[in-house]
Parts: sequence; C-alpha cells; structure tokens
Amino acid sequence: MTLTDHLPDTPDPDSLFDAFATWAASHDLELYPHQQEALIEVVSGSNVILSTPTGSGKSLVATGAHFTALAEGRRTFYTAPIKALVSEKFFDLCAVFGPSNVGMMTGDSSVNPGAPIICCTAEILANIALRDGADADVGQVVMDEFHFYSEPDRGWAWQVPLLELPRAQFLLMSATLGDVTRFEEDLTRRTGRASAVVRSAERPVPLHFRYVTTPIHETIEDLLYTRQAPVYVVHFTQAAALERAQALMSVNVCSRAEKNEIAEMIGGFRFSAGFGRTLSRLVRHGIGVHHAGMLPKYRRLVERLAQAGLLKIVCGTDTLGVGINVPIRTVLFTALSKFDGTRVRHLKAREFHQIAGRAGRAGYDTVGNVVVQAPEHVVENERALAKAGDDPKKRRKVVRKKPPEGFVSWSDKTFERLIAAEPEALTSSFAVSHSMLLNVVNRPGDAFTAMRKLLTDNHEERAAQRRHIRRAIAIYRALLAAGVVERLDSPDEEGRTVRVTVDLQLDFALNQPLSPFALAAIELLDPVSPGYALDVLSVIEATLDDPRQVLSAQEFKAKGEAVAQMKADGIDYDERMELLESVTHPRPLADLLQAAFETYRRGHPWVADHQLAPKSVARDMYERAMTFTEYVGYYGLARSEGLVLRYLADAYKALRQTVPEDARTEELADLTEWLGEVVRQVDSSLLDEWERLRNPTDEPETAAVDQTPPAVTANKRAFRVLVRNALFRRVELAALRRYEELGVLDGDCGWDADRWEEALNAYFEVHPDIGTGPDARGPALLIIDEQPGKWLVRQIFDDPAGDRDWGISAEVDLAASDETGTAVLTITAVDQL
Repeated sequence: MTLTDHLPDTPDPDSLFDAFATWAASHDLELYPHQQEALIEVVSGSNVILSTPTGSGKSLVATGAHFTALAEGRRTFYTAPIKALVSEKFFDLCAVFGPSNVGMMTGDSSVNPGAPIICCTAEILANIALRDGADADVGQVVMDEFHFYSEPDRGWAWQVPLLELPRAQFLLMSATLGDVTRFEEDLTRRTGRASAVVRSAERPVPLHFRYVTTPIHETIEDLLYTRQAPVYVVHFTQAAALERAQALMSVNVCSRAEKNEIAEMIGGFRFSAGFGRTLSRLVRHGIGVHHAGMLPKYRRLVERLAQAGLLKIVCGTDTLGVGINVPIRTVLFTALSKFDGTRVRHLKAREFHQIAGRAGRAGYDTVGNVVVQAPEHVVENERALAKAGDDPKKRRKVVRKKPPEGFVSWSDKTFERLIAAEPEALTSSFAVSHSMLLNVVNRPGDAFTAMRKLLTDNHEERAAQRRHIRRAIAIYRALLAAGVVERLDSPDEEGRTVRVTVDLQLDFALNQPLSPFALAAIELLDPVSPGYALDVLSVIEATLDDPRQVLSAQEFKAKGEAVAQMKADGIDYDERMELLESVTHPRPLADLLQAAFETYRRGHPWVADHQLAPKSVARDMYERAMTFTEYVGYYGLARSEGLVLRYLADAYKALRQTVPEDARTEELADLTEWLGEVVRQVDSSLLDEWERLRNPTDEPETAAVDQTPPAVTANKRAFRVLVRNALFRRVELAALRRYEELGVLDGDCGWDADRWEEALNAYFEVHPDIGTGPDARGPALLIIDEQPGKWLVRQIFDDPAGDRDWGISAEVDLAASDETGTAVLTITAVDQL
C-alpha cells in the first residue's frame, strides 16, 4: 500500500493529521513534537517556515504536506537546488505515493508533468510562476534548502514563487534560516493565510563541541580509539581532501575482519585507472573520499560502505551540507576559513552550522561530535611549548612559528562565536531577465501592471528596485525594437495590451535555453561535409555550461606546447609572453557561431541572458581518439573526472534531444552512440536513470551502487567506433613518429618503441607522411572481420600516393573488452599487403 491509500474520505484537518500519523506509525516513524506542530499548521492551511536542525525529519513534514494537498485536490510542487536532489526526491515520492501521482521537471528531463505532485528545480517553478502568475496550477509549494534564497546568481528563483503565487500554501524548509520574521509577515500579506514559524533548537541527537590543538592524525586516532567514528574530515578543496586521505593510510583504521567485509561488499566493482585505483586502496583500508569531482558511482560506493559502518574516516569537502548521504558521528573541521572565489575569509555562521549539523544520526547515535583543529602553526607552537615543560626560561626561548603570509587564522574564540551565532539573515537576490519579461508579457492580462507589481513589490531595497526597473525598461525597448513584442491599440480577448509576436516553445525557459539557437545554427552546416558530425557536436557544446577545470587544463597544456614551439623557433621572452595572450582552449567554429548568435539574437533578444561558449571537450576527446581514462590522464583531471563525465553526459543528452531527425547522418549517429557508450561504460547511472525517466515503462527504482554496465560489445555501432578510435590513436602517433608513446600502448603485447619504429621506418622509406584528416579516420579505411569471441581488424593508412596498401592489423578480444568497457586489442602486424 502507498500513502495515497490512506487518504481520508473527508479531508478536514483532524482526519488528515490522524491518517498521516497512522501511516507514519505503521512505518515505525514516531513524530517529534516539532514535526507534529508543523503538520498541524499544514493541515490547517497555514504557511509554514520550518527551521529545525539537520536530521530532525523535515522530509517527513514535506511528505505530510504533499499528502494534505493531494487529499484536498491541490497540485503540489517540491523544489530543490540541484537536479540530483530533485531526481532523488522523485524516486522517494514515487515509492510513497505511487509513480502515477508523481512527476518531475529538471530542465533536461520531464516525466509525468501532469501529475498532482511535481518535483522540480527552483528555476522551473519560478518560470511557471512568471508564465502563469496567480492563475498557475500550483496549490502548494514545498521549498527545500530555502537558504539558497540568498545565492547571488540563483536566489531570484526562490523569491519569484513567493511573489507570484498568492493562492499557494508554502512550506519553506532549512536548518539555517536565521531571522525569518520578514518572511512570516510577507507570506501572510501575499497569500491571506496565517503563517507559522516552527523552530526547534533541540536536536534529536545533541551536539558536543571541542577545539583541539593536537596534530590531526593524533586527533583522528583519538576519535577512532574512543569510538567516535565514522568521522567526516572537512576540507575546503578537493585536493586537500584526497591528500589527507592518502596521508591517513599509515593509521590503523580497521581490523582484518573489517577489511575482509569491505572487500566482500566491494565484490566485482569496476575501478578505473587513475583515481579509481587510488580510491580502491583507500576504501579497502577503511578510508573514504567524497567530493563533487568524483564519479557518481564512486560517491555511492563510499556512501554504501559508510552506511554499513565499514568506513571509519571519510575525507571530503564542505559540500556535504547539500544532499550527502553519509552517516556521520563526528564532523572534524580542518579549518574555519575558506577561499570563496574572491578572498579567504572565516566561515559564515550558516556555513558552519550547515556542516556541523551533519554530525550524529537519529536512531543510531546518542550524541554527535563537532571537533575543530587549531591552525597548523598553533599546533606546532603548542607542541614546542609542551616540550619546554614548565620551565619559564625554556618557554621564553621557544621560537613561535608564524602563520603563512596572507593566512586567515582562527582560534577557539572564533569557534565559540560560530557555535553561538545564529545564521545570518537571508538577503534578497532578485534579478530581471529577458525570459522574465517574455513570460510575464505572454500571460493573459495587463503585462505592465503585472511587471510593475513584480518590480516594486519584491524583497529588494528601493534603490535596487529602481535599478531593476531601469533594466526592465531597457529590455522591453530592445524586445519592442526587435519586433518580438508589440503594443496593442486596445486589449485583446485575454486582456493583453502588449503581446509576444513570435511563437515561444511550449516549455520556453523550462529547458536548455539555447537549444532553439542550436537548431538554427545546425542549419548553417553542410551535411555532406566530411567534418559535419563533429561540427554539429561543436554547436551543441557551445550551448552547454563551461566545465571550468577542463577548459583551464586545456589552456594550460596549449600554452605549454606553444611556449615549447616558440622557444624552438627562437622567439624572445617578451614576444612569447605577448603571443601567449591569444592562446586559449580549443574553440571550434567560434567565429561562425558568434556571428550566427548575433544574428539570432536580433530576432530572439532573450538569448542575451545566456552565454554562448564555444569549446571542445567531447570533440577534443574524439579527435584525439582517447578513452575516458586516457583523456583524464592527458589533462591531469583525476580529481575532476566526475565533472568531465557529467559534461560528456550532458553533451550526449543534448545531441539526442536537440538534433532533429532530418539533420542526422550516419557519421553523426556513430558519434552519438560512441559518446553515450563512453559515458555508460564509465558510470552507467548517469544515463540509465535518464533513460528510465524518458521511458518510464516500469516503476522507477534507484540503480544499485555496484551495477555493472551493459556489455560494451552489445552496442555494436558504438563498439565499432571505439575500435576505430583505438586504432586511429595509433595512426596519429605513427604519423607524428612518437614511437615511445606507441610502445607504452602496446609494449605488453610485444610491440615496444623499437619494434614500432622498425615497422614504420619501412613505410616512411616509401611515403613521406601518414594522413590524419577526416578521410583517414573514416569507416572506409577500417576492415573488420567478425569472428566468434574476437574481431580481426585492419586499419589502412591514408598514404599520399593513394595506394592504401599499408596499415595496422590487430585482434580485438571481445570478452576482455566487455570486462574493461573499452576496446581491448592486440597488434599483430604493421606492414604492407
């Protein structure tokens, strides 16, 4: 039975509360006093601001709110700040209410969008509110992690529903809200509903705070010895988290029996080269790593091992404040200062409490521990003073170590201040955009009245409101000049005095905002061009968010290669520095796309809200004929491989969703299948969930942590591309005469650098070079003889004479390829036929 089966016949407050409490009790969920208070307010029709500590059961209150709305026939929306949390909540609510009652909209996935319960990102709900205003089919809004209201770039999306949905009931939830008096009063004024603030300073699991001046490895050993594990060791960079985890390998974290349990639970889990092998060693020792740059499958493995009590230490970043699923008894801060992208500063009270609140698990722990390490120079000074003992002369002679220059230090007083401090008051981050104006203009009624109210009755100070009004006027004039909107002499049948003259797609501003531009740009390409497929990919990549770490690594490598070449060319230092200014990451079709974008923007001014960003990541990987592991290693992106894979997955989804059928060629289909298979073999969860969401034929279930991806050879089209790329990688290295790198690839099968050089010398005696253009890597120069358990392949060289008689012969092991998720081949000959 689902919770839907408990809906009362008469949805009055008492019957709603009793029905939900009965269901909760049947699932061994005992309601805390603050949960009861919040639910009583919800079923009574009040807005509720729920400000209770982490782990106090806010999700259960949210479920009760959805239950209430469902019983009363109102449509209810759950919002979260990131797509992963939205997706997670979608599956959770499907299990509770049944899949037919739950839908999801995240911008790149839309499932059952007409359902009575919708999970979505805050931006999706904000755009619905702007598009439909007070008439929106939104009866209730549950906003999780509401402290994102203050985020400079995204806070507008948390504010707009409060301004534009006066008929909705609101449940705003966070552990770190601060003073919410303004919200309480504002919600009541706008909705006409009573608004209640439910607070609980008392945690189900109380926290104990401690400041220590011992070296960190001693601190951790003490926590292990006194049974205060699992310990989450908080760092403020991914590099520091990994370095700490590796340094702790010398600590005896778990027993031999526990290590055996870890090995048994890991089973046949596939660890890739690079970071995967490092993580394998760490978790088998009882130490986990957890940060946003990891592959999702690695994070889930760490979470699963930690939930089983097998990881005593998890080293991670401060991102554990949002959506992490690691059970923690002790949170150990390695610092109380961080670099925020602009400067190094002390943690804010909200940041501190958001992280500290993760300590202690209801139902498992009787107490949670929050420990803060003193700065390293303070720890060393304390040790030196302790060594001097009580002798005043010796203590005076101790040379105290000073903090590094620019270091923002902290002390026990800083710690005490943060413990006592209330989270900072939330500040408004309202913003005006083209999409906002178009959505408001496109709704029925007088757009000028609607915009005036939106611009003057928001949460901004008056000076900021005036800035927003000026920007809105400028945007409106641009839309008017472009002919995208027009004034009407008299109101139309829906009361509009101004209207949009172009057809906005039905889900305007709810999905990839530059997808319509991508469609227009693809029409500029020549389908018969040899580079058409890769150019289509470049168009798609230009519309995706920048993966900053990847682009920085590409630029760094490009500049290094440019410097080496300039030195070889004898260019002096000053000129080299000047020339380096123009070296950047690869930007295919940049001139064409920028010109097209400028033209497109004249008729579609709203795209100016978004940045076109030509780049080459998926294309770069394809053109270099590299596997995922090779690509990550080439650019030194081991700590960011999760980011790389998510970008590749986004590129694959965009290719699948954006490119129309009549623009698809065989080469583009090959490229798309290759990209999807690369992602699926590295971490199948990123695409499996998406495919389930796009084709929800069965009841959705969360993928298992150690789910093995499908056999790579099963997707024959994609596997042929993988084989072609593996061979072409060798063709490119051969063309560059990089025999050492060829030897690294094939030394294990007897083809070391000397053997490659000897074989290729015979070719270069006849031909001056080997072609590596589009024709050289095309399917016409690859011969495949499919046999049981293996493929015999021949990659023909594109020689300048056109003889096509030289090439590389190899044998592809299908079973080994399935095991590794890549094309595993053995070179058998490099010769002339």
